[in-house]
Amino acid sequence: MASKSRSSESLFLRYLVLSAWAVFCLAPILWFLSIGLRPRTEIIAAEPIYWPTFSLDAWNMIWTDWPMGNYLRNSLVAVVGSVIIDLLLAIPAAYSLARYTYRFREDIGFYILSTRMMAPAIVAIPIFFLFRNMGLLDTVWALMLVYAAINLSLVTWIIRSYMLDIPHEIEDAARTDGASDLRILVSIIVPMCLPGIITAAVIAVIFAVNEFLFTLLIASTKNAYTLSVALANFTGGSDGIIYNAIALVAFLAFVPIMFLVVLIQKHLSRGLTMGAVKG
Repeated sequence: MASKSRSSESLFLRYLVLSAWAVFCLAPILWFLSIGLRPRTEIIAAEPIYWPTFSLDAWNMIWTDWPMGNYLRNSLVAVVGSVIIDLLLAIPAAYSLARYTYRFREDIGFYILSTRMMAPAIVAIPIFFLFRNMGLLDTVWALMLVYAAINLSLVTWIIRSYMLDIPHEIEDAARTDGASDLRILVSIIVPMCLPGIITAAVIAVIFAVNEFLFTLLIASTKNAYTLSVALANFTGGSDGIIYNAIALVAFLAFVPIMFLVVLIQKHLSRGLTMGAVKG
């Protein structure tokens, strides 16, 4: 009886701690939403307002005065497209670096990772002139390529680290049965590395959504603006800083990522705990 009582107390404390942690994590998100659903006059008021007024002014403004639907679409196309490009290039590259033995393999792997260590501002101007000469300025396609290029090295390195943990005996057995390297990669390696691939994809999504410098440089008009650049539209001009619009757009940009992580949390948690990045 005493053991059952201690078990109930332990379960209660566990749920209490988890509930407190959930409130701590959700409080900033709900605070942003509350700011987005309040009139601007209350937000900038000198005196604190303990019972705020509910208002859809910011919601109506971002959908009527600003083409927020276009911004959302541009963000979705650019981010998803860049992640697809990264995975299509990173998976074969990671397999080559993890499984084949050739000269300068480790040097090539380190060089791929070192490109992520470079400050983006160093290549900003060359990339601008490159896309200008290609006629891709102010297009979502340019953003897609830039996001993919920025995250490709990190995605390759993460996936490679998981492929190194797969025993070679599995591939040897498949080759004995007559499977080609491509068949082994698609049918054996990729399914076994799925948590790592999902982890790399989610990290690439987060970095792409947060990218601002190249987006601002390439997207010169609203035709290619993403949510990160759209936020800058509410921080200046004759109207000053529109705090409720900023909070609401930031909330809209964060919620899809949060739901994505929640939906794939099983694979994501496995991907974050399997193996380690190897040199």
